[in-house]
Amino acid sequence: MANKIDIKMVDEIAHLARLEFSEEAKPEILNDMNRMLTFIDKLNELDTSQVEPLIYVTQEKNILRADIPETTITQKEAIKNAAKKDSDYFKAPKVIDQNR
Repeated sequence: MANKIDIKMVDEIAHLARLEFSEEAKPEILNDMNRMLTFIDKLNELDTSQVEPLIYVTQEKNILRADIPETTITQKEAIKNAAKKDSDYFKAPKVIDQNR
């Protein structure tokens, strides 16, 4: 195994990820992280020199329709049932507090 994680590294990773672990949970997390590294080391043993990089999972192409603008509803129809509106626009409560 190339690198082994210790409790100090668990604390550093937790700090960077803004996580908090109890002292009782740290040994289990340490064990899980070291098992992950062992698994990755096992994958690194595979010879992938003859394997082409996978760019797409399938050969399917996404067929898109042409984007043709059209008016399906008028502005007056759109605001007709709005809870709050003025002559042309929806009104919404202010959500940005500029005193911050």
